[in-house]
Amino acid sequence: MVLSGLTLFVIALLIFALALVLLGVRTVPQGQEWTVERFGRYTRTLQPGLHLLLPLVDRIGRKQSMMETVLDVPSQEVITRDNAMVTADGVVFFQVIDAAKASYEVNNLELAILNLTMTNTRTVMGSMDLDELLSQRDQINARLLGVVDEATSPWGVKVTRIEIRDIQPPRDLVDSMARQMKAERDRRASILEAEGQRQAAILRAEGAKQAAILQAEGRREAAFRDAEARERSAQAEAEATRLVSDAIAGGSAQAINYFVAQRYVDALTAVAAAPNQKVLFMPLEAANVIGAIGGIAEIAREAFPNRPQNSGTASVPPQAPRGPWNRDERNREEPKRSDAPVPPES
Repeated sequence: MVLSGLTLFVIALLIFALALVLLGVRTVPQGQEWTVERFGRYTRTLQPGLHLLLPLVDRIGRKQSMMETVLDVPSQEVITRDNAMVTADGVVFFQVIDAAKASYEVNNLELAILNLTMTNTRTVMGSMDLDELLSQRDQINARLLGVVDEATSPWGVKVTRIEIRDIQPPRDLVDSMARQMKAERDRRASILEAEGQRQAAILRAEGAKQAAILQAEGRREAAFRDAEARERSAQAEAEATRLVSDAIAGGSAQAINYFVAQRYVDALTAVAAAPNQKVLFMPLEAANVIGAIGGIAEIAREAFPNRPQNSGTASVPPQAPRGPWNRDERNREEPKRSDAPVPPES
């Protein structure tokens, strides 16, 4: 079957119309925005979804990604304010917020952002000392972000973050910094050790002071107690002396014999209790002791005059002591004791 010319024209017209329709239908994916140009002039921006264009009149101009994008900032050498050479690199995070401005306000958006970040990195880091550069990265990032974000605002771009990734000083400078850090730590250790010794010395001095004060307080208290004891002993001795004096004044002489005998016996007790392992020979006047004891008996009889006396008891006259010091008197006859009672002294 041979087709006529009219039929062929209709078929061609249908194919052309279908092609025009296909050329006018556009689907924008999620996360992107496309610009539309009519005869080379920007007219509108296509959001994600299905859109219809006028074939042969409208066309797609630029396709911009609206997602956040990361750019690597290459390493570059920076001279700090104190003339130290360091090598630094980093990363930049930015996002297109206006597709039309990002497409028509700047040529090669990523390259522009990259060069802007590198130049401002040298500016910001070059205005700081090396110590500040190594210890204040947050401040560097904040200053860079403010400068670059303000510069890219006319391009329809929002710079979200700028991070300095690495800062590398020269090797000899790193060694010098290590030695400096070691010296500083040694200095701090010496200071802390000296401070500890000083504190320990202060504490020892305080302890010695408190001990001396306590010892002085103890000696003072002991002195007060000793003085009080001596005072009371002196009062007792004075009272005893007064009583003896009153007894003597009353006509009784036996009280003095009582005190002499008491002192004598106390002296003998002290000699016997002394820690001396040697044999001690000394003359003892036993007669005086017996006489003193006799005086005590007389005092007792005077104190109790109504008590009956034992008629069978006789007083014993004092005898001379016998010992190795009186060898010539061993052969002498001892005086005979009298069985008759001796009347008491008046």
